[in-house]
Amino acid sequence: MDPAAATVSAALSDRGEEVFDLFRRPQGRSRTRPDERTAIESARTSELAVNGKVAVVYRWGSGERPVLLVHGWESRASRYAKAVDRLLELGYSPVSFDAPGHGEATGDTTTLLEYRDIITELHRVHGEFEAIVAHSFGATATFFALQHGVRAGRIVAISTVPDFTYLVDAFSAGMGLEAHLKEELRGRIERDVYPGEADMWTRFSVFHESASVRIPLLVIHDEEDGMVDAGQGRRVAEAFGDRARLVTTRRFGHRRILGAPQVVAEIAKFMTSGVTEDGRKSEVGAG
Repeated sequence: MDPAAATVSAALSDRGEEVFDLFRRPQGRSRTRPDERTAIESARTSELAVNGKVAVVYRWGSGERPVLLVHGWESRASRYAKAVDRLLELGYSPVSFDAPGHGEATGDTTTLLEYRDIITELHRVHGEFEAIVAHSFGATATFFALQHGVRAGRIVAISTVPDFTYLVDAFSAGMGLEAHLKEELRGRIERDVYPGEADMWTRFSVFHESASVRIPLLVIHDEEDGMVDAGQGRRVAEAFGDRARLVTTRRFGHRRILGAPQVVAEIAKFMTSGVTEDGRKSEVGAG
């Protein structure tokens, strides 16, 4: 067991409440890195109200050929700075946002439903996206938004959290939770975070209604991802068959992958050439 998890387990008499709080709230708010500032400072920013909180929206370019960039849990829009620069060079208009509890947004947490509502509103404003590029939990949210009418020409899914079941299983394993605490956590999520969301464990999934997603999909996952194991990337690519191409990286892990030059190049290649290259798999190294 991780030492931090052991401390939590030993110190709490009512661990269920604490575990639930750790699960539902981002643990720290990441800040803009020095090499991201130029891109973020050049963006046109606005605010978007969602469920009593305020998300921050970033826009670049002329507005033509919009590409939505969706960050993951405990992340922020600025992590896409290098992708923003490359997309602008290619004539696209990147759009991104800080979800509640992240970046410059208000609040201390967010939900899959809030992500969906933000993505849906940006879709209403910008129309069909040329592509959506999404990372981790943001990829889960993107596929959920597709179930609710959002349209895009293609999808890039990076370090994808495949579904809520995996999210809870991975969290519980990392915390070393006993079976009864894991079940208590699932119950609290159902009752307190997603009340009224019938069959959420099936619907909150990249795989739900996957047959209806007919657009090209680029799946990128690092073999040394310590948060979402690389097998999940292969699982996602296999689920979408010939519509998907899998790119496997090494030594970028779960978070550094977004700024990796090879990954930005793969996104650019996918945007300009689709999935027409020979074969479904390719590999790039960290160099």
